[in-house]
Order: sequence, then structure tokens, then C-alpha cells
Amino acid sequence: MPGEAADGANPPDSAFARGVARITGSALAPYQTAIVRIGFAATWLFFLLRELPHRHELYGPDGPWGWNLADRLVESNHAFTVLLWTDSTAWFEFVYVLAILSSVTLLIGWRSRTSSVLFMIGVLSLQNRSVFMGDGGDNVIHLMAMYLVLTRCGQVWSLDARRLRRRGGGDGRAVQSDAVGVVLWAVFGAVMVGATALGGLSIGWGLFFWALWASQAVWRLAGRYAPHSEVRTVCDMLANLVHNAALLVIVVEVCLIYSTAGWYKIQGSRWQDGTAVYYPMNLDYFSPWPELNSVLAGSGLLMLLITYGTVAVQVAFPFALFNRRVKNVLLAAMITEHLSIAVLLGLPFFSMAMVAADAVFLPTAALLWMGARASGGRKRLLSRLGRPGTGADGNAGADDDGRSAVPRQRSGENVSVR
Repeated sequence: MPGEAADGANPPDSAFARGVARITGSALAPYQTAIVRIGFAATWLFFLLRELPHRHELYGPDGPWGWNLADRLVESNHAFTVLLWTDSTAWFEFVYVLAILSSVTLLIGWRSRTSSVLFMIGVLSLQNRSVFMGDGGDNVIHLMAMYLVLTRCGQVWSLDARRLRRRGGGDGRAVQSDAVGVVLWAVFGAVMVGATALGGLSIGWGLFFWALWASQAVWRLAGRYAPHSEVRTVCDMLANLVHNAALLVIVVEVCLIYSTAGWYKIQGSRWQDGTAVYYPMNLDYFSPWPELNSVLAGSGLLMLLITYGTVAVQVAFPFALFNRRVKNVLLAAMITEHLSIAVLLGLPFFSMAMVAADAVFLPTAALLWMGARASGGRKRLLSRLGRPGTGADGNAGADDDGRSAVPRQRSGENVSVR
């Protein structure tokens, strides 16, 4: 029947339209993106602060990897670093301080778009200056710093979200002029002009930064002069699409990290016979608590279970994403594993980076619960100090009545969590 054919053709078209509307109509996983932002900003900040007394030996003029060697390497691999624009010690100190400040501003969600760009510049500049410094977690920070630039990571739990609510722009469209944002945009543009004129940027990185600058200009002009026009609607749709694509890349990246690590471990003889975990726990360099390591390593059965369990969890995790309960169990196991690595092997920043990456898979309900507990703790602290807190001040992701500023996700609304 003609009518039946038409009815049968409508559902696929309707499903496709709903899918397109879903990925362009909103930035998915706002809480997961926010916790990833906070996690990586905190990891990099604590690392920079810990290495502050040794910064010259790690990334500066006193390091074994000299300026000339770094310049030759970057010239061959076209990596990005502003530290090679000059060998001045004052310039190095400025970049290091800028990296610390950008980590702080990204952590609290102040001007998240600008902060994420500065955060990426700080991470790439320092890491590409001395490529042999790091413990594995630096590679994850390196990648995530670039991905965060493309996400709308300040939707909740940020000063940006609170500022939009106070301005009456709860839908993400500020209705007042933003003088600070304009100044930041102008300063960034002036730096870009100077860097381009002096040849400090390669063609690829130059196009990338100029594209970011131009897109921000269009965004601000549309928001200032035509906040409810089709142009601004298209800008929102493109921003949501880029955010969701970057979120998907983060999810795939984490899955690749675990799957490749697990399959490579399977090929190792020490992982096959169940003794691989025993050896690093008996190395003095990786034993901040040697007595504890000795007790744990003294149990052959425990070492066997940990070794095989590590491989099983890493190999199985990408497949567990199709089942919410199994995924959550394995996610808890992996986070426990990384916390154990931080304590037993003395690799806190590697563990922090991996836990921050794992956070993209955390259930929304769990994140909302943790956010509520953190907000309640802050309010109690302020009350003891004689400073009554409000909902807007106590929780950057909630309104004054405690409701979420971003609509709560429905079950299955996210590619990474359910």
C-alpha cells in the first residue's frame, strides 16, 4: 500500500533528523566535560607548582636538553612551543608563570574559551621544549589540552556559568557587553599579529590560532548585536557540533589508550606468567613506601591477581561501554588501579591524569551527587567563617534554588555515559 510505504520510510528519516538535532542542539555531557577540565587543569597546576624550584633544569636554560637541540628537533617535527621564540630567561619565566595562571583560570572556569587556549599553549610549550621529561601522564595531558580547546567545558561548575546567570543569559547568550572578554580578544589578536609578522608560527599553527581568533570575533559580534538572530543560532549549532565531536574523540582516545595497553601487555612474558607487577614494586625508585610494597609483593597470589586483573580490565573496558553496569564496575576498578599506582609507585601526576581522563565516563547522577556534596561542604565552611553562602556562589553549576543551570541529561543522552 502507498500509505504503508510512506509510513515505513518516515521512521528512518525522523531518527536521522532527531540525531542531527541532538548533536547540534546542545553540548552533550556538560558535567563530564567540566570534571575533565577541572581534573587536567589541577593535574598540570600541581605539577608546575611541585617542579617550581626545578623549572630551569626541566624546561629552562639549565636543562640538559639545550636550547639549540630543542630548536633543531622542533624544526624537524614542527611541534609548537613559544619557548623557542627566544632563549631569554625572562621569557621562560613569563611563559612558566602564564602556564600556572592559565591552569588556575581553567580550573575555576574563568573565561574558559581563552583559558583553554592559554592552557594548551602552556602545556605544548613546556612539553615540546624538553620532550624527554615526563612519566607517561604528560602524553595524556598533551592530547587533552588540545581537545579541551574545542569543547564548551565551562557550561557548569565554572565562574562563566555563574556570570551568565547573573547577566540573565542562562541560555548561554549574554545580553550585556563584555568588556573583559573584548580586551582579552584584542590582546590575543595583537600577540597573533606580532607572532605572525616575526615568523614565530608555522603555517599550520598560524591557521589554527587565527581560526580560533576569527571564530571568537564572529561569536562576540553575533552575541552583541544579534543575540537572537539566525547567525547566532548557526554559531551555537556549530559550537555544539564541534564540542560533541571533540567529546567523542576524547572517549575514543581513552578507549585506545586502554585497549592498546592491554593488548601489548598480553604479549609480554611477565604479564603472561603473572609476575609483571612484582618487579616495579621492588624498585627503589618506585617505592615511596618500601615497607608497604614489601608486604604486598610478598604475596604471590595477590601479585598474580593484580597482574591478570589489570590486563583483563584494560582489554575489556572498551567493550563494556555497551553495558552501563559492567562499565561502571570496570571504571571503578581502573580508578582504584590508578590511585594504587599513585601511592605504591609514587606516580601521582600520571595517576591524576588518567583519573581525569576516566572521568569522561562517570555517570551524570554520580557527578551531580558529588557536586551537591561539594556545594554543601562549601556552604558549611562559609557559615562557620561567618559568611553565609548562596546557591549561586556555592555551586557554579546551580541556580539560587539549587536547580541545575543546564538541563539534566536523560538516560542514554550521552555517547560516553549512561
